[in-house]
Amino acid sequence: MAISLKKGQGVSLKKNEFDLSLVTIGLGWDIREEKGGFLGKVFGKKEEDYDLDVIAFLCGADGYVNNLGVVNNKGPVGGDVIFFNSMRHSSGCIWLTGDNRTGAGDGDDEQIIVKLNDLPDAYRKIVFVVQIYDGQKRGQNFGKVQNAFIRAVDNKNREMARFDLSGGASFSQYCSVLFAELVRESGGWKFNAIGSPDSSDTFVTWLKHYVRP
Repeated sequence: MAISLKKGQGVSLKKNEFDLSLVTIGLGWDIREEKGGFLGKVFGKKEEDYDLDVIAFLCGADGYVNNLGVVNNKGPVGGDVIFFNSMRHSSGCIWLTGDNRTGAGDGDDEQIIVKLNDLPDAYRKIVFVVQIYDGQKRGQNFGKVQNAFIRAVDNKNREMARFDLSGGASFSQYCSVLFAELVRESGGWKFNAIGSPDSSDTFVTWLKHYVRP
């Protein structure tokens, strides 16, 4: 049975308990609809789709992203940052499956797949950030994001850990969240629920904390 975590909690994912050869980090969310009555539905403005993106930073023993790859107008491509313009890591051990632009439907809306058993020892931590693409320009924020979650599922389809985060009105000024992290430890990895928000709508703001000064 999966362990449901609260902000600040963590759980060990042991190799002798779970199949970590292929782990799915799944994220899901819904957008809260405004209730404006019949006239509001007829004449009201339709809520724009929210484009939430999941990003992963691969960090070394020093806690930093040590290879940014080529930094251009598409972002840090080909290095240790996995996002919509650089979806597969050079090690072949971590990749983003696709970009869901609406959050519609049940289950995971976006997934990152990680071969934790094969990930080179140089990588000691994986950080997961979720951003609302162009959230500031569109006036979108996590205050309207509900039923948000991140979960870790092993290769036998067992949900190992889950962290639910729906900030409500208290998140109305935030457009990105440092959601969770995986930290390498003896015998496996530890899944930590973080849930720290920021007003920025770009993961680059978070990345600055993980690049050596």
